[in-house]
Amino acid sequence: MTARTLSRGWGLSSALFFAALALAASALLYSNWGSFIQWCLEMQIALHRYLVLYLLQLNDGQYRGGVWLISGAFIYGVLHAIGPGHGKFVVATWSSTAERSIAAARLVPFFGSLMQGVSAIAFVFILAVGFNLAAGDLSQSRWYVEKISAVLIGGFGGWIIWRALRGLKRNHDHAHDCGCGHHHQAQAVEGGWKDALGVILAIGARPCSGAIMILLFANALGIVSWGIAAVMGMALGTALSIMGLSLAVRHIRDSVTSGWHIASPERLRLLGIGVRVLGGALLVLFALVLFLTVIPVSANGDYIAAGC
Repeated sequence: MTARTLSRGWGLSSALFFAALALAASALLYSNWGSFIQWCLEMQIALHRYLVLYLLQLNDGQYRGGVWLISGAFIYGVLHAIGPGHGKFVVATWSSTAERSIAAARLVPFFGSLMQGVSAIAFVFILAVGFNLAAGDLSQSRWYVEKISAVLIGGFGGWIIWRALRGLKRNHDHAHDCGCGHHHQAQAVEGGWKDALGVILAIGARPCSGAIMILLFANALGIVSWGIAAVMGMALGTALSIMGLSLAVRHIRDSVTSGWHIASPERLRLLGIGVRVLGGALLVLFALVLFLTVIPVSANGDYIAAGC
């Protein structure tokens, strides 16, 4: 038995193992989805209450509350990444539809999650501080921001589809026009800075409602700097979790595709294009669901009920 045969067998075995593992995990999550979502929301609401308590302690001069505030915000960010949210779907789709470098798999979701914190800060300071809007007006503004975010996610999905179909046409024309005899291989690492920017915008344009609430409360108490620190702590927790997800998806994709070398290069190329089109279509569908199901917030600014 040659080393090449062993390599192929190992690749196929790894692909089957990860496929079975993903199927089992999906089945387990699906059967307990309602309980899982409820647990995530309950934990986020409980953490919100603690974060408000720590802000009150800081307002009373108890600076040890600052340590607990940042720590609690970081844990909230991790839970937010684990629970329901758009960032995981965007990153998982982006990481699985094409080969990404390790640097891209780390930095793109990391900066996208940090941008969520920055967008929350900009939202509060432009609308609440700059224009002095009331809570009800802020709730309405958040509603529009989330609609725009859904459009950006859908636009990014459409961009993925367009890039895939354009690559199909370009390779088809090249196959007819090129008389060279060398072997054509798909791009080793798909996408450049445009794809990376699209992911960052798709993740970061939708600010976390919990971060907005903390900033508003900190602004009302006159301790804005602590509110900003808490929000960036949230963003850091989310960023590290989403980055871990991106690396895991990249590893699974590489393990699965390592067993495809027995297929012809043309079939692999067509399969890759098909996967990218499917991923883009799923993003468009996900964006449509987000657009149609944005939760309107009550006039008193109940940001917790809206989720993140």
